[in-house]
Amino acid sequence: MRHLFIINPAAGSKKSTAVLEELLTRLSFPYEVLYTQKAGDAEAFARQAAQTGEEVRIYACGGDGTLNEVVNGAAGYDNAAVTCVPKGTGNDFLKIFGSRYREQFYDLEALAQGPQTPFDLIDCNGKLGIDVVCCGVDARIGAGVHRYKKFGPAAYVLSLIEHVLFRGINRPMKGQMGDHCWDGDTALLCVCNGRHYGGGFNPVPEAMPDDGVLDMLLIPKINLPTLARVIGRYAAGRYKELPHLVRDYHGQSVTFSSSQPLTAVVDGEVVEATRFTIGLSDKKVNFFYPATADYSVEKTAHAAAL
Repeated sequence: MRHLFIINPAAGSKKSTAVLEELLTRLSFPYEVLYTQKAGDAEAFARQAAQTGEEVRIYACGGDGTLNEVVNGAAGYDNAAVTCVPKGTGNDFLKIFGSRYREQFYDLEALAQGPQTPFDLIDCNGKLGIDVVCCGVDARIGAGVHRYKKFGPAAYVLSLIEHVLFRGINRPMKGQMGDHCWDGDTALLCVCNGRHYGGGFNPVPEAMPDDGVLDMLLIPKINLPTLARVIGRYAAGRYKELPHLVRDYHGQSVTFSSSQPLTAVVDGEVVEATRFTIGLSDKKVNFFYPATADYSVEKTAHAAAL
C-alpha cells in the first residue's frame, strides 16, 4: 500500500506545515510527500497517483479546497482512497465525523489503518464536489471573501455587507428539481451531500454522503428582514419549521439558469455560469477515516449533545 501526503503549505497557519512534518517523522510506515505550489497541483498529483493502478491512500493536507482538488483527481479510481488531514482554516466536510474530527484525523497512524467507504459525489457543470454546492447570496458572499482577506476575520462580514446590502439578496432564476419548477427571483439554493458549509451552516443535518441522494433546499425571493429572522434556523438545519419559505427536495439532480451570471461554490471552489446542471455524479471516491470516527447521523448528533 502506497501512502501519499499532499501538503498545501498555504493552508492554515504558518506553523501548521512544520507541525505536520514533525508528525510524519514519527510514522511507522513508508510514505511520500508532495507539496503544492499553485492551484491545480493537488488534483494533478492525486490523478497521477491513481492512474498507476497500485493501491494508494492519498492524504489531502489542507482545507476544503485541497480536499476538493484531491477528490477531483482520484474520483472513479477503485485503487485509490482519499482523506483529509485538517491543517486548513476551513474543514467543513470533516465535521460530519463530529466535534473531535481534528484530533481524530491528526492521529495519522490510526488514520492510515482506518476503514474506507465509497462516498457519493456532486457534479456541478463538470466540477466534482464531496460536500455542498451552494448557489445564491451565500455563494456570492463566500466567493467575495477573498477580496477582503487583508482585513482578516472581518473579511466575511465585509463581503456580507457588500452582497446583502449593496448588491441585493435575490437573482432571477428559472429551474427544476424533481417535479418542482420555479421561475423568478431566488435567494438561495443549496445541494448537500455532506452536512456543513460556510464555516457554520448545517442546513440538512440528516444528509449522508453514501446514500445515493442529494438533499436540496430552495429559498425563493426574500427581503432582508425575513432573511435576518430565519437565517439562524436555516443554518441550524431547522428548515422543516419553515415550509412556507423553504422548499426541500431529496433526489438526484437540479437544473437552473438565469439571464444574469450566477455564482456557485463547490466545496469552497467558485464556478460561474448562466446555466447549471447539478446532480449525483456517476463517479464515487473511496474515503478513509480513523476507526474511532463515525459519520452516521445518529452518532454525530449524540456526540454534539454531550
